[in-house]
Amino acid sequence: MRWDNLFDDLESQLEQELNAEEIDVRAEEERLRLGRMTMRDRLVALRETGAPAGGGVRVLLTDGTAITVQPVTFGRDWISGDLVDESPRRSQCIVPIASISALLLDRLQVAGSIEDREPADEGRGLSRRLGLGFVLRDLCRRRAAVGLQLADDLVHGTIDRVGRDHLDLAAHEPGSQRRESEVTHYRVVPFAQLLVVRL
Repeated sequence: MRWDNLFDDLESQLEQELNAEEIDVRAEEERLRLGRMTMRDRLVALRETGAPAGGGVRVLLTDGTAITVQPVTFGRDWISGDLVDESPRRSQCIVPIASISALLLDRLQVAGSIEDREPADEGRGLSRRLGLGFVLRDLCRRRAAVGLQLADDLVHGTIDRVGRDHLDLAAHEPGSQRRESEVTHYRVVPFAQLLVVRL
C-alpha cells in the first residue's frame, strides 16, 4: 500500500513539473510573439478584431495633435482610412506610421491589438509591400488635390512630383484646380515632415 502512495506521489510531482514547464514555454512563446509585433501589426489587428468599429482608432501624431482614423488599407509604412471628426462628411487620409507617436486605446482596443491571429490583410499581399512613395506617386499621377499636415504647417495643393524621400507640392487654395495662375508657391517637402495627407 505504501508503494502505491509513493508512486502516486511521484506521478503527481512529475505531472506538476511538466505542467509548469509547459506554462513556462507558452509564456516564453507569447513574449517572443509580442516582441516581434510592429505598430503596423497592432493597427491591422485592431481593424481585424473590429475593436475600433464606428469610432476608429485615436492616433497621437508627433506634433502632439490627436486624430481619429477608421483604418482601411495598410501599406508597408503607412495606413489609410477615414478621418472621424465632427464634420458630417468623412474625409480620407494617409498617415505615415513614422508620424505616429502613440495610439490612444481603451482596454478593449489594447486587448484586440495584441490578439494572436492571422490578419486577413496579409492574404492580399500587394498593399502591405507598397511604400509611402508609391502611394504619393499615384496621387501625383491622378493630379489629386491634397492637404498636407506637416510638423509646422497645413498646406493645400497638388503633388507635382515625388522623389525617393520628398515630394514637390504646387500650393493653391483648397477646392481650386491646379492652374499656374492659382499656384501661390511651390514647396519641396521631405517625407519625414509629413504627418497626414488629407484627400
